[in-house]
Amino acid sequence: MKKLVFIPGSLRSASASLATVWALTELLGEDVDCAVAEPGCLPHYNADVLNSPEVEAFCDQITSSDGLVFVTPEYNYSIPGVLKNAIDWASRPALQSPFKGKPCFVISVSGGALGGVRAQSHLKYVLNGMLADVYTCPEIVIPNANQKIANGRLSDDAFFSFAMPKLRAFVEALP
Repeated sequence: MKKLVFIPGSLRSASASLATVWALTELLGEDVDCAVAEPGCLPHYNADVLNSPEVEAFCDQITSSDGLVFVTPEYNYSIPGVLKNAIDWASRPALQSPFKGKPCFVISVSGGALGGVRAQSHLKYVLNGMLADVYTCPEIVIPNANQKIANGRLSDDAFFSFAMPKLRAFVEALP
């Protein structure tokens, strides 16, 4: 069974990012072992901080997974600070980090009409810089995401019809 770690880019418990993560993990069902990382538990990045149990646990989640699924909102035309902080922690040592060669699938959400496409572009750029293996497919975006949440889950049949075949293909392509 393949193991995916979902990394939401928002701290808010009722965020569209987290609602999307929960909906996707439920749709994948028992076919995939899904875990959800908590980037908000990490300290602010500081190279002077050594042996942080939270950082070690996060890096272990990445290392032990077969692939990562990022679900990020767009903050000020880019990725949220909490997501960048998590990536910065796991990007060490440079060019030998847990991200090196790690298959990554990227989804963006936004309250606006563009669905976070600018954040998605920035995230892919950062992941490429760490030698992660970003899955190639059409951008998967969720515009007007806040209007598509019901009972703490994303509720958007058009999105699921578009995204799930790509997510399943990503899982099938995992080594």
